[in-house]
Amino acid sequence: AQYQHIGYISNSILVSIALQLVYITKFFWWETGYLCSMDIQHDRAGYYICWGCLVWLPCIYTSQTYYMVTHPLDLHPSLIFFFLALGIFSIWANYDADRQRQFFRANDGACQIWGSNAKCIRAKYITQGGKERNSTLLASGWWGLARHFHYIPEILASLAWSVPAFPHLMPYFYTVYLTILLVDRAWRDDDRCREKYGRYWNDYCAIVPYKIIPGII
Repeated sequence: AQYQHIGYISNSILVSIALQLVYITKFFWWETGYLCSMDIQHDRAGYYICWGCLVWLPCIYTSQTYYMVTHPLDLHPSLIFFFLALGIFSIWANYDADRQRQFFRANDGACQIWGSNAKCIRAKYITQGGKERNSTLLASGWWGLARHFHYIPEILASLAWSVPAFPHLMPYFYTVYLTILLVDRAWRDDDRCREKYGRYWNDYCAIVPYKIIPGII
């Protein structure tokens, strides 16, 4: 579309599209892990999730590229490298955090994370049917930095493929929306876990005191 409009393709839109393709590839590579996410496990795959995946996500997650079509910007090679490196690292970090949790659960906590024995809280909870169940709460690796640290690279990845559209504000709507969504989700998930695990969650919070950003919140 940009080529048809202005006769060439700017490197800024190529950076944005490249990072979005990496993100999509990561999603399908990690598709089975998504089934264990809060979206599926607790929000459920109803109208909210289905409409979001079919309508909202394709429009909003790519909104900055629509803007770039008619607002070309050629970046300095150093900025191209920076945005690509930031975006790819953020996408990998988000994936690796989820991979760590899956690996930890598959081994019932008997594993190493970042070269050390995994720290965890072994918790008990009562199901809606009144049965007692056991669970393990990971407190090592990415999950030792903050209880929802994996939201940070998710936000940074969205920023990395939106920043090449500066200086207008419209392309950043996705990043702003995602930040509000994930911060709200972090608080909701904390409340849900506190209700579910009780004192065990308090013990976990004593080991991992920050919700999202280590040393801040």
